[in-house]
Amino acid sequence: MVVQHLWAPSGGADLSGSGYEPQGKLTRAGHSLTPEQLRPLRELLTTAALCNDASLKPPGPGSDAWTAVGDPMEAALLAAAAKAGCPDPAELHQACPRIAEAPFDSLRKRMTTLHHLPDGNVLVCLKGAPEAVLTPRVLAELPELLDQARDQAAALAARGFRVLAVAGVERLQWHLPAAEAEQGLRLLGLIAVSDPPKAAAAATLTACREAGITPVLITGDHPATARAIAERTGLVQDGAGGEVLTGPELAAAPDTDLTGVRVFARTDPQQKLDIVHAWRARGAVTAMTGDGVNDGPALRQADIGVAMGARGTEVARQAADLVLTDDKLAIVVKAVEEGRRVYDNIRRFLVYAMAGGAAEILVMLIGPLLGLPLPLRAGQILWINLLTHGLTGVAMGAEPVSPEAMRRPPRPPGQHILAAGVWQRLLILASAVTAVSLIAGVAARAMGLPWQSVLFLALLGAQLGVALGLRARLLTRANLFLPASVAGSAVLAMAALHVPVLQSLLETEPVGWTGVWLASAAALAAFVAARLLRGAFRRRA
Repeated sequence: MVVQHLWAPSGGADLSGSGYEPQGKLTRAGHSLTPEQLRPLRELLTTAALCNDASLKPPGPGSDAWTAVGDPMEAALLAAAAKAGCPDPAELHQACPRIAEAPFDSLRKRMTTLHHLPDGNVLVCLKGAPEAVLTPRVLAELPELLDQARDQAAALAARGFRVLAVAGVERLQWHLPAAEAEQGLRLLGLIAVSDPPKAAAAATLTACREAGITPVLITGDHPATARAIAERTGLVQDGAGGEVLTGPELAAAPDTDLTGVRVFARTDPQQKLDIVHAWRARGAVTAMTGDGVNDGPALRQADIGVAMGARGTEVARQAADLVLTDDKLAIVVKAVEEGRRVYDNIRRFLVYAMAGGAAEILVMLIGPLLGLPLPLRAGQILWINLLTHGLTGVAMGAEPVSPEAMRRPPRPPGQHILAAGVWQRLLILASAVTAVSLIAGVAARAMGLPWQSVLFLALLGAQLGVALGLRARLLTRANLFLPASVAGSAVLAMAALHVPVLQSLLETEPVGWTGVWLASAAALAAFVAARLLRGAFRRRA
């Protein structure tokens, strides 16, 4: 965050500089300010620096950037105060020690601190949301000035700034709580803080929508700020659907359909919780992101609470299920993609393994009816399972994400793992593998070849063909272990026919080139069947 604009009743100013580095200039219409013009702005920023719990950390070993300790917005105020030439915060607090405070909360939307001045008087410093400060109950100002300040705050918020109003007054004596000092104050001005969305935010939200995820913005900021950010990130398109529901409006109309709104502003913790409840009641799986204490209840209630680890509070991190160490929402989308990849690979393996297992059973049952009295021996079945479910099955778990994985809607939470076409593909592939294997075996018997060994080789080859045919990315280099394992399994299958020890153990014998061609044809036919089925069931995968 960085302060980019100041407004005081005497005039405004722009601030240069970036990040938390306290280096920059104050200008008005491109010109440097005179001492007289600078005085009220320094008073504004000095008050904001006193009513502040953050600090700035200078660059350390291995880093050349200033960092914030505490709330990022308050740290941005300290950086702006330094740019304006205000005293160092440590010197300020030493000269004007804090004697009382009324901390910020989501209901009051303001923070007040009381400071003891060297002359014995008490300085009241207040900062907060414009609508919570720019009221006659807090400020002893003319209505015309309050209206002017409100217009300025609305204009700055519409530009996407976070806007703070700052007020203060010096009192002779004060012994009451700080909250009771929030009256009769003098308006010092407005501070516009830029908190731009990350460069990847728009692309992240686009990826969410393509994946069937509905992004919702819930913020405590001004409605105009929320709308500007929503439009800037593409959460709403050119104002279409950009209606903003505020916390007070929600409180006045509790029966509002919360799932029909995409942007919420000026919300309190209970309202964030209500929004999560509304989506869950609709049957949606909800993920809530947050970094503040006020986000804790909603983070805990959501199906997946995601806290910001870098700037998040300890309460948010403890309430969440996941903590993002780099505070990048794109990581959540990557996590969704990885989850879909793993789930797709599980389903792919189930189709492959169960179809192969079912084919082995069908071969043993149907073979004798076709004149193949003992289609396979026990050792041969075990060797097939070892090569197909062992090497190749493990390799299938490392398959990369499908190209269409993030362009389809989420699966229903109660959906069975064999639903959406899985069991149909399983049965069809089992039938196909059975058919091509038995055809190879019957043909080998008719040609006078060692048909049992041909059938063994054909059944194994057909399953390996299915393993390759089920791939989402056929020619990808992302998982070379799968084609390598298929090739290795094929070599070990041939070894079972030619290595004397394995011949004796598995009761096999060489099948000649004709037998190899029969088995290869079975493998190719099974591969083609798997590819055709993948295309036919792609939308349901």
